[in-house]
Amino acid sequence: MNKTKQKIYEIIFEADTPEGKLFDVSLLIVILISVALVMLESVESIRASNRQLLRILEWIITAIFTVEYVLRVAIVKKPFRYIFSFYGIIDLLSVLPSFIGLVVVGSHSLVVIRILRLLRIFRILKLTRYTQAGRSLAKALWASRAKISVFIFFVIILVIIVGTVMYIVEGPEHGFTSIPRGIYWAIVTLTTVGYGDISPETPLGQFFASIVMIMGYAIIAVPTGIVTAEIINPTIEKNTQVCPRCLHPTHDDDADFCKKCGTRINPEQE
Repeated sequence: MNKTKQKIYEIIFEADTPEGKLFDVSLLIVILISVALVMLESVESIRASNRQLLRILEWIITAIFTVEYVLRVAIVKKPFRYIFSFYGIIDLLSVLPSFIGLVVVGSHSLVVIRILRLLRIFRILKLTRYTQAGRSLAKALWASRAKISVFIFFVIILVIIVGTVMYIVEGPEHGFTSIPRGIYWAIVTLTTVGYGDISPETPLGQFFASIVMIMGYAIIAVPTGIVTAEIINPTIEKNTQVCPRCLHPTHDDDADFCKKCGTRINPEQE
């Protein structure tokens, strides 16, 4: 990379410098404003009275995200790796709906355009890139994926068993017309939501429902404990250096080379 390109790279992909931090904070503000505009645009009265203003603000924000996306593609050594990465797809979704609205014309397509424009809400996923807490939580969830998957599988088995038992105990005369209906009740009860649209009426069914309700509190606590354990588990300090070749985002504080592909992460030091 030449010096200019390297400087832009450090500002966009890293947050170790004042310029990088300012870039991240600025994008955070723009993302929040964009999401707020999408929400306001869904309110009919606001959309009708401020249509022109909302359109101008949206295109300003779209232009900002478009420039950001083009710069990211232009400065990385392997553009296609970034384009098809998770954040690359999210960045593309941030700008694509507005441009699709210009191409798809005709009164019959207005509903489709409106739905596509709602995809702008995915801009909020860009927040995780610019917050350390978001990255820590995402890392904890990813590290806990095996335990959480086993837990979810266990819950699925549990609600199938509970729903089947309630179908047998209560029967169609009390609203449990099928096993899927019983499973629906088990999910609603186990998650402590309790819509009340279907409930057991026999003493045995109510006793069994009480046990399921108590189990619900334990069910809620399990995934929280799994993720919390991963968050508080001591880890090696990471910096914000991003590899210019493979885009690997985490490295040790004293690292000079990418631990994934071996590329020097600070080319200007060569």
